[in-house]
Amino acid sequence: MNADVIVVGAGLAGLVATCELISRGKKVAVVDQENAANLGGQAFWSFGGLFLVDSPQQRRLGVKDSFELAWNDWQGSAQFDRLDDEDSWAVQWARAYVEFAAGEKRAWLDGLGIKFLPTVGWAERGDLRADGHGNSVPRFHVTWGTGPGVLKPFVRRVRQAAGSGLVTFHHRHQVDELIVSGGAVQGVRGTLLAEDDSPRGVASNRDRIGEFELTAPAVIITSGGIGGNHDLVRRYWPERMGSAPESMVTGVPAYVDGRMLDISAEAGARLVNRDRMWHYTEGLRNWDPIWPGHGIRILPGPSSMWFDALGRRLPDPCLPGYDTLSTLRHLRGTGHDHSWFVLTQKIIEKEFALSGSEQNPDITGNDRKAFLRERLLGKGAPAPVEAFKRNGADFVVAATLDELVAKMNQLTVEPLLDADLVRRQIEARDLQVANPFSKDSQIQGIRNARRYLGDKLGRTVAPHRILDPAAGPLIGVMLHVLTRKTLGGIQTDLDSRALGPTGEPVDGLFAAGEIAGFGGGGVHGYNALEGTFLGGCLFSGRQAGRAAAR
Repeated sequence: MNADVIVVGAGLAGLVATCELISRGKKVAVVDQENAANLGGQAFWSFGGLFLVDSPQQRRLGVKDSFELAWNDWQGSAQFDRLDDEDSWAVQWARAYVEFAAGEKRAWLDGLGIKFLPTVGWAERGDLRADGHGNSVPRFHVTWGTGPGVLKPFVRRVRQAAGSGLVTFHHRHQVDELIVSGGAVQGVRGTLLAEDDSPRGVASNRDRIGEFELTAPAVIITSGGIGGNHDLVRRYWPERMGSAPESMVTGVPAYVDGRMLDISAEAGARLVNRDRMWHYTEGLRNWDPIWPGHGIRILPGPSSMWFDALGRRLPDPCLPGYDTLSTLRHLRGTGHDHSWFVLTQKIIEKEFALSGSEQNPDITGNDRKAFLRERLLGKGAPAPVEAFKRNGADFVVAATLDELVAKMNQLTVEPLLDADLVRRQIEARDLQVANPFSKDSQIQGIRNARRYLGDKLGRTVAPHRILDPAAGPLIGVMLHVLTRKTLGGIQTDLDSRALGPTGEPVDGLFAAGEIAGFGGGGVHGYNALEGTFLGGCLFSGRQAGRAAAR
């Protein structure tokens, strides 16, 4: 045997599993098709948000949270409806994860040196029903250091173990097959790829220079999802969401290709909930791309007006930051692949953030002074946002609405927007801001958000008229569907053991992270509450490493 355990995939879940194994004295072979520069996988590019329940940060901001409230939110969001079959383990994983987020998770992360910003974000505010989808309270805790900050303690420990011989890295090794002998998985074989010194995230070559085989009593698959493979996204796109977009931007590097899903199935693992996905509707074409079709997501505050491609204001709960998949489903019914934000300079300065470690250099660099200067005390939008406004293909700026709509129409093959229709809807909305109460649900939501101190200080601008010249100029932003996460995958029990078609564990095979639906083959059900993707990698990777060590 080449190792005690083989870990396929050097992303966050794989590194966490490896750390659990080496802490128990196990020898680990880490196999990945990319070069060493990509250690940490797509987690490196993330904003570093983590879902926590009843944290000190929440309590300091006056947020009253509890396991009971969080579990109610999770169930209302997940909408598990395959409990006798594909969701049978997912619902158990979900409860275990919420218990973890409300209990041991914070102390465990603190022991690793992972720290959080003092403010807590309010992501996925939901479908406006107490028992439906969404976070009742803010729970999105951003890590100092963003994604690289989450990875740092695990990367450090794994590299130290490599120096002592407990870990061997096998970069540029593409797994094509799991070795099965006597009904048990005992290793991997595949293709040796040519060396490629491309920077992190850049698409690498697939030139074959040889073959390899590695053996071990246990294999943990942590190779991620399908977000970089548009063909697979379209193949499993659910009918309930309408037709798949013809045009999408890509929110993950090209190596997030989903190859190991079918390879695992060929070795006996059961794949479940493949029709469940998580794609965003606020995607931008990156003006400075790293991977092919590179898209960046806007993390919006609640004030931008949202219009479909024909200039019709989106209905509830399709509001910025509220209900991702309801918005996606609605927009897929419009017959067009894009939609629009219309906002003011005043809104963009306070409410626009961009997802990704490279788009948040102050937080990624642990620069507290820059964070305070740019986010809370400074004038103007953060520098990366201004760069997109200045250079991005999806931004137009104008002093008047007629001029703005004319520029928006120039971004489409044919002019689809009527300035008079857009104006009528904006003027109706603007009439609602004169009082501290309103019949407009979006205005109600803005005022609700500003009752939360974290939003009032840094994420939600005071209500104002969109057409107020003092708040201008006006800004139009073309939005695209951005691929991101696979919510289904390999079905696993609570020890991360891969299960076969009859529900029995596949001997020697474990799965964690996105390829396992972040646990159980779909811990999120149909909807995510955000901060739960990195958290799902942490939790399932930990479970897999501990179980494989046993």
